[in-house]
Amino acid sequence: MFVSHLSLHDFRSYPSAEVPLEAGVTAFVGRNGQGKTNLIEAIDYLSRLQSHRVAGDAPLVRAGADQAVVRAAVVRDGRTATLEIEINPGRANKARVNRSPLQRTRELVGLVRTVVFAPDDLALVKGDPSERRRFLDDLMVLRSPRLAGVRADYDRVLKQRNSLLKTGRSGGRGHQDYLLSTLAVWDDHLARIGAEILAERLSLVDALRPYVGKAYETVARGATREDAQIAYKASFELVDENGLRPSTGPGLEKVLLAELARRQRDELDRGVSLVGPHRDDLVCTLGHAAGEPLPVKGYASHGESWSFALALRLASYDLLRADGDDPILVLDDVFAELDADRREQLAELVAGAEQVLVTAAVPEDVPKALQGARYRVAGGQVTREQ
Repeated sequence: MFVSHLSLHDFRSYPSAEVPLEAGVTAFVGRNGQGKTNLIEAIDYLSRLQSHRVAGDAPLVRAGADQAVVRAAVVRDGRTATLEIEINPGRANKARVNRSPLQRTRELVGLVRTVVFAPDDLALVKGDPSERRRFLDDLMVLRSPRLAGVRADYDRVLKQRNSLLKTGRSGGRGHQDYLLSTLAVWDDHLARIGAEILAERLSLVDALRPYVGKAYETVARGATREDAQIAYKASFELVDENGLRPSTGPGLEKVLLAELARRQRDELDRGVSLVGPHRDDLVCTLGHAAGEPLPVKGYASHGESWSFALALRLASYDLLRADGDDPILVLDDVFAELDADRREQLAELVAGAEQVLVTAAVPEDVPKALQGARYRVAGGQVTREQ
C-alpha cells in the first residue's frame, strides 16, 4: 500500500498543493515552520480521521477558509482508489471514495493505514494514561475499522451517563427514582459496549507484546527482548465470581455490570463514571537481570523512554504488516533526536517498507539507507529535487 498522489486545498498552510509520490522512500526537507509536517499530517488524517498533532479539526483549516480538503490516490494490490475528506469545523465532515460520497465519514478509516513516529511520542510512555489508551484504540481501529463505530458509541454513552451522574442526589424522591432507573439503562449500555472495547484491547495487547520486545531489543543498545514488557491495567480487577478472568465480551460485560453496581454510590457522590475502559492504562515496564521490572514512566532514562516509544510504534507497524498490509510508515523529524548509530539502525529497520515518508530540517538528518525521492519545502512550495 502506498500513496501515489496527494492533493490539498486550504489544509493548514497550503492554499493548494499537488504532490506526486511513489513507493519507497520520500523525504520532505525544509526548515521548521515551512509546512513539511503538514503534508504527512494530511495523509495520516485520511487514515484515522484524527491528527497526530492536535485534538480538533479547526487548526487543520487554513486561516480565513471555511473548509479544507485532503485527497489522495492510494495504490493497493495494483489497484488505485481516490480517498477524500472534506473537513468542516463545527459541521459534519464529508468523505468520498472515487468521488462517491460515503454515508458515514468513519467508513474511510483503515482504507489507508499509517504508522507515525514523531518526537511527541515520548508522551506514550511519559504522559497520562489517555495517551496510551488512544495509542491502543487507534491501532485497534486500524486493524478492525468497524470498531471506529464502537468507539464512537462508547464516547456517546459515557457523555450521557456522566451528564446524568452530575445531577447527583439533588431533587426529591421522585427525582431519585428517575435517576436510578435511568442510570440502570446507561449502565447496561456502558457495560455492553465497554466490554467489547475491553475484549479487543486485551487481545491487542497480547498480540502486540512479542513485537514490542523484539523492537526494543533492536533499537536499545544491549537490551534483550525480555526487557521491554507491556500489560493491560483495567480500572478494577477483571475477575468473575469464580475468581477467573474473562476474555470474551459477555464475560467482561457481566464483570463490568457488577463493578458498576458496587461503585454506584461513589459515582453518584462524585458525579462521574469511575468504571470502564476510559479509566484504564497500558503499563510499560523495563526489566533487568539485577532487579524487578520498573515502570518506564518515572524510572527510565530519556534514552530508554525514547527507545520504548519507538519500539511501540515499530511494533504497531510489524503487527499491521502481519495482518497482511504494509502500512505507510511516517518518520516525522525523528532523526534529529538520535545519534548517528541509532539513525542508521532505525533506517535499516524501516528501509524495506513499501512506503516511508520522512521529514527533516536539513538533508544531513536523512540517513544514507533512506535515500530516495526528495522534496524541498519552503515558502509554501513543495519542489521535487533532481
